[in-house]
Amino acid sequence: MKLQDLAEKADVSPATVSRVFSHHPNIRPEIRKRVLALAREHGYFHRLSTKQKNVVIILPDKEIYPIRNCLEMAMMALTQELPRRDFRIEVLPQGNMDRLDSIQFCGAVAIGAEPNDFKHWEHMYSAPLVLVDRDVPFESSSVYSVRSDEMQGMALAIEHFHQRGCKKIGTIIHGLAGTGNADQRHAGIMQGLKQFGYPAHEGLVHLARDEQYMELIGKLLNQGVDALFCPGGNAGIITAYALSIFNKQVPNDVSLITSEYKFYSAFATPPQTTITQDHQALAKTATDMIEAHLSQSPSVRQVLLPYNMIVRDSVRYVE
Repeated sequence: MKLQDLAEKADVSPATVSRVFSHHPNIRPEIRKRVLALAREHGYFHRLSTKQKNVVIILPDKEIYPIRNCLEMAMMALTQELPRRDFRIEVLPQGNMDRLDSIQFCGAVAIGAEPNDFKHWEHMYSAPLVLVDRDVPFESSSVYSVRSDEMQGMALAIEHFHQRGCKKIGTIIHGLAGTGNADQRHAGIMQGLKQFGYPAHEGLVHLARDEQYMELIGKLLNQGVDALFCPGGNAGIITAYALSIFNKQVPNDVSLITSEYKFYSAFATPPQTTITQDHQALAKTATDMIEAHLSQSPSVRQVLLPYNMIVRDSVRYVE
């Protein structure tokens, strides 16, 4: 179907159809709805203009996304990379996504949002969407994913403990089962523990909210762990505080690895060894995917990027 055919079926001009797909604000809602419905019915996809250079960054609502630091670091990288490619940026909370119907954009990037929230994306918008830090669990020609390799990242921390001679590792993963990256991290930790010959059972690997850390750290210390791995959330701050309450020193009594927390990890006492995502690479890959889609160039739907480790002073060598 051509644009002219769609215009005829919708009883509007071809220019009006073009304005609908470019999200022109002066199109009446009933016309927009009719054109989009007919486009979905007949499988019509409007070719986006490469001159349209607005990218929407979709942020999760605060109440469902407590891990603000990761979001901020990804956001900072995107606000550097997109303008470098001459894209303009509009930031939109996920709760205000109905605004997408009234703005012009050629691509979107969603950070840390749940994939199923976008399962109808390609039927609603012709612009590409890149999910950052999440998988694409459904087939789509216009939804992409760039994320860090959770299995590799978890193994990276376990291997570092192994190299330093730690004997028994306890783990607290920020989050709950079935949400975010919690399940992938749990699987990666269990695999890493088994790979390097450590005890691997549910008594040593927990998923938790912030308020549960104190109790869980006490239980892990009672089991004689000499190392703690606490990825995600505010775990670096919370775990350091909890260990001080239990009168345990890092790393003399307990070695500690957490996720990188900007403006804290390097200045903790002692500075914390962390795993960290490559946020610049995440932003570059997301922008590459948008450009490839707009130019109709080949592009993979999902890219996995490795975690890095920042070695500081919170893991001791065991003789």
